Amino acid sequence: MATVTTQQPQRRAPKTGRFSNSVVKKTVMAVSGIIMILYLIAHMIGNLHAFEGADEFNEYSHWIRTIGEPAAPHGTVLWIIRLVLLASVVAHFWSAISLWRQARRARPVAYVTKKRVQQSFASRTVRWGGVILLLFVIWHILDLTFGAVNPAGTGTTPYERLVASFQNIPITLFYVLAMVLLGLHLRHGIFAATQTLGQTNKRRERAVNGIAYVVATLLTAGFLLVPLSIASGLID
Repeated sequence: MATVTTQQPQRRAPKTGRFSNSVVKKTVMAVSGIIMILYLIAHMIGNLHAFEGADEFNEYSHWIRTIGEPAAPHGTVLWIIRLVLLASVVAHFWSAISLWRQARRARPVAYVTKKRVQQSFASRTVRWGGVILLLFVIWHILDLTFGAVNPAGTGTTPYERLVASFQNIPITLFYVLAMVLLGLHLRHGIFAATQTLGQTNKRRERAVNGIAYVVATLLTAGFLLVPLSIASGLID
């Protein structure tokens, strides 16, 4: 009788090296995420100037371009902020994709039976939610920063572009979807970042999770106030 033997698929040994270390990648993701959260807080506060009227909102939009004058040329500080933010976005996506690929390489053969592990909805949607958010950011810049896809067109004031955009129901719905996904992403990301940076343990876990929920909820609500107020006619 012939004996047939089968070999189990060999796991690929994880690469060793500076840029393949998962701890480094998780740290890059955490730090870049913190930078983006700080920007989001400042951006949300700026958006709320819309409740003060067109003049105040347009004045705010002009002011952020004059930060640092006369020590720095017009728009210099704003461009520095934009470049730091862009670098953070690129680093965040690089680390996320790299960690995902690294996990796939460590387990090249899928499990025959998948056991359902307890996960939050935020953690289950973090990857595809991040892709939608990236597409939203591109749209948002073309819409409100450059006016290229804005219903009011180019050559208009920031306030006119803001109102014209959120009086358009499909655009507003897309914005609402993106902000809900942002809230879910933040809830998961803040908690994961504190773990990566060693700022949480079993005793602090509940408090950190609560802080993550509060920050995510406040930012989501803050960003939704202006578009929903415009769509409902409270701001015109």
